[in-house]
Amino acid sequence: MSQHQFQPTLKLLDATMIVAGSMIGSGIFIVSADITRNVGSAGWLIAVWLITGFMTITAALSYGELSGMFPRAGGQYVYLKEAYHPLLGFLYGWSFFSVIQTATIAAVGVAFAKFAAYLFPPLSEDHVVATIGPLNISAAQLLSIAIIALLTFINTRGIQSGKAIQTTFTLAKLLSLFGLIGFGLFAFKTAVWDANWQGAWDLHKFPAQTNGSGEGGNLASYTAFAAFGAIAAAMVGSIFSSDSWNNVTFIAGEIKNPKRNIGLSLFLGTLIVTIIYVLTNFVYTGVLPLHEIATAEKDRVAVSAAHVIFGNAGTYIIAVMIMVSTFGCNNGLILAGARVYYTMAKDGLFFKKAGTLNDNNVPGFALWLQGIFAAAWSLSGQYGQLLDMISFVVVGFYILTIAGIFILRRKRPDLERPYKAFGYPVLPALYILMGLAFCILLIIFKPEYTWPGLIITLLGIPIYYLISKRGAAKEISTATVNS
Repeated sequence: MSQHQFQPTLKLLDATMIVAGSMIGSGIFIVSADITRNVGSAGWLIAVWLITGFMTITAALSYGELSGMFPRAGGQYVYLKEAYHPLLGFLYGWSFFSVIQTATIAAVGVAFAKFAAYLFPPLSEDHVVATIGPLNISAAQLLSIAIIALLTFINTRGIQSGKAIQTTFTLAKLLSLFGLIGFGLFAFKTAVWDANWQGAWDLHKFPAQTNGSGEGGNLASYTAFAAFGAIAAAMVGSIFSSDSWNNVTFIAGEIKNPKRNIGLSLFLGTLIVTIIYVLTNFVYTGVLPLHEIATAEKDRVAVSAAHVIFGNAGTYIIAVMIMVSTFGCNNGLILAGARVYYTMAKDGLFFKKAGTLNDNNVPGFALWLQGIFAAAWSLSGQYGQLLDMISFVVVGFYILTIAGIFILRRKRPDLERPYKAFGYPVLPALYILMGLAFCILLIIFKPEYTWPGLIITLLGIPIYYLISKRGAAKEISTATVNS
């Protein structure tokens, strides 16, 4: 029986498309409504996206050093294990499998279905096709599961299949987003822009209701301290929309010249997406009054903006854009996520079969296991709430990973570092401080966004020791038999 191995076939462009494609899902088309409700002004809406972009690019530049040191499958799981202890790596992998990756795949899949319903209404989330106990199963959920199954199957056929979809769909959505920005600039309304940017830096709670004139009602101003909490709450959406940039580190074993190309793709991908996100929000503030951004139906700001830019056809244009965007996004998430479980299995910390490659040199069992779990989240309907609740955990793991650069420089000075973190030690330290501020403010002002994610993560501790104990018992048994 031949030994299957990962095939390094992905070039710099492919890796960059995985970074950008995994980041851009449906968030940029939606979350600006909630951000506006939290900060209440155009200046702070843009500032939230800029702060998030700065943090994302800074983190990506720092991960470049780690990817050069450990250019193998598993990415962040490996970095945490090497810098700290296998337990911390497992807690990340456990959270990643149980919620972070699988619930995100489910959420992106349902987003695809929701916007497909604009073109084919029977696919709506309001169209209940079955009821099983307390669960009402909608057509949108079933379509989400079908998309997850299709993309999982395609990715089991080999890295080339997944690469082709990722590069094609990511280039398509980048071009369509730049097109939206370009047409949006032509549709700019000077009066709307000027009105939105008056008092652009007045930070306040945007009212849920508007008065009869269409202007905002009484604005609830924040105290100085509460203002920081409002910014942190607003960033939950922008961080979710900018997450998954690190997925490219999970597939290091399949990237050509990973010591160079992973770090470079992280920088290029996060930079491109940050520019697109900021420009898109400038377009929103140039064509929509601020109260329309904050009160867009079902938070679908892009649909409202497209109506202004393209007329009645705008809804369908945005629907197609989001379908392309979410399809490509889910492909990247599905492709990359399975490599984490593969590496955990190799370490004896996940299902053994997940640590095998199929005849196409990809972790087929891990892909299907991930797909089944994501499908279960799709049926549950609880993925949206959980994703809000794990922003705290996601940023916490980013902080620990970047702090690992400082630890590894002392602990493993002998390791080859073909790429060193840009701006070290200032930029990595700055990210850690900003990330800590975000997490502390969430604990104070939005505790409901913190404890569920913490509980899920901490549940991994007894599981780790149970798995480790069984692994140790097997080793002792094997040694006894051999002796």
